[in-house]
Amino acid sequence: MEAVVSAAFWRGRKVFLTGHTGFKGGWLSLWLAAMGAEVHGYSLAPEQSPALFDIAKVGGRTATALADIRDAAALADSVRSCRPSIVFHLAAQPLVRHSYADPLGTFSTNVMGTANLLEAVRGCPGVEAVVAVTTDKCYENHEWPWAYRESDALGGHDPYSSSKACAELVCAAYRRSYPGCAPIATARAGNVIGGGDWSANRLVPDLLQAFAEGRSLAIRSPEAIRPWQHVLESLAGYLKLAERLASGQNDAASAWNFGPADDSNRPVSWIADTLARQWGDGASWHRDGAGHPHEAQTLRLDSAKSRQQLGWAPRWSLEQALSATLDWHRAWLRGDDMQAFTLEQISAYARG
Repeated sequence: MEAVVSAAFWRGRKVFLTGHTGFKGGWLSLWLAAMGAEVHGYSLAPEQSPALFDIAKVGGRTATALADIRDAAALADSVRSCRPSIVFHLAAQPLVRHSYADPLGTFSTNVMGTANLLEAVRGCPGVEAVVAVTTDKCYENHEWPWAYRESDALGGHDPYSSSKACAELVCAAYRRSYPGCAPIATARAGNVIGGGDWSANRLVPDLLQAFAEGRSLAIRSPEAIRPWQHVLESLAGYLKLAERLASGQNDAASAWNFGPADDSNRPVSWIADTLARQWGDGASWHRDGAGHPHEAQTLRLDSAKSRQQLGWAPRWSLEQALSATLDWHRAWLRGDDMQAFTLEQISAYARG
């Protein structure tokens, strides 16, 4: 495969990473540290237990500041203290259903948190690249069967999706208003899966917990189609994008999709059936007939731009992604060294 992340590029680089205590942030922290980067993390403490940050001992491989991205002064101080070369912005309120319960918290974290970070970067010389992670849900979703491109309209039915569309606009405003500042790109990935995700109201974590407890899981939207992919696929895209930005190619300062191959756009029921079959022991699920807040039923991403201009493409099939997720979860249940196990999965992915 062409898209190989350059370990040599990352060796010795200072990286400022918001959201390093989260699911994606924990995997990215370990990958960066394994390549020799000096990772400075800024995030709230993990919100749930268990947490990947604790189980994989992510804090042992990073310099950690436990603070809120809504605290502009604290964030600016941390950025100035680090003096990073590369900035990844992953800190967010990441859940659609939670955004219905706490819309103000969602907007303040995802919109003003992004503005706070970009303002901190603007006051810190030497930053070569900023990659701000948003979501595939930032598009105005018409529930049509074809995939969304980076040039399609932004929108968002729910507070979470809307807040991420707003974050995209904040990044675009800083990019256009302060051309002398670090180049800023945004990254929109699909529904990521992988070991160490215990977020509430997420399909794969909920399935694994139900299977481990020997119960059938109630699933609210089995027909919904999502762009599923392993977390390492999107992280590889973020890393490739940062490398491109830091190389001085200013055309990279724009929005980028990192979605799976077309055959990985599967309904929720297919994911549940496949994971139940891989688990065995009579694992099962059933339809939840209760009423729930609105969620999009169909969503696909067009990643042609990332494939053609970055040389990025998915490495693992959806079946491989589910198998790797299940392997990680079973290793955790066995009591394995989960930092070592996580690093080995990263190494296996990087080897292709």
